[in-house]
Amino acid sequence: MEKTLPLIPAKRYFTIGEVGDLCGVKPHVLRYWEQEFTQLRPMKRRGNRRYYQHHEVLMIRRIRDLLYDQGFTISGARNKMQELLQNERDKKRNGEILLDGVEVLEIDDVDLDDFVDSQSRDGFDDSSTHLVQVRRELFEIRELLATE
Repeated sequence: MEKTLPLIPAKRYFTIGEVGDLCGVKPHVLRYWEQEFTQLRPMKRRGNRRYYQHHEVLMIRRIRDLLYDQGFTISGARNKMQELLQNERDKKRNGEILLDGVEVLEIDDVDLDDFVDSQSRDGFDDSSTHLVQVRRELFEIRELLATE
């Protein structure tokens, strides 16, 4: 049942119909999953209308993958979701930075200096140099946090 799901648009809230389209499930299935997965709590407004946020859409996609693609039962998927959420909590507690879906590039000062030199040769303005400085500072902060 492997089908490509559409990209999630940059919106703050999604209706149940939009989430159904984005995740490939019907609205009644989403309402049922709400009862089975306590982590899934969309905001409810007038007339009990549900509004889902981006992280909830990602969670629904993960649940869908566990149930439909990996063959978990509801109980097994619930346990797996609790395990995944506990791992994320542990990482936060240990001070690890969670960058779900973001590739972290390891870069040293030599690479950064080469990048700055190439920017200068290519005629980039001072704003790009400022961005490079900010990036260097962020790497330094990350190194400081990693040593604690």
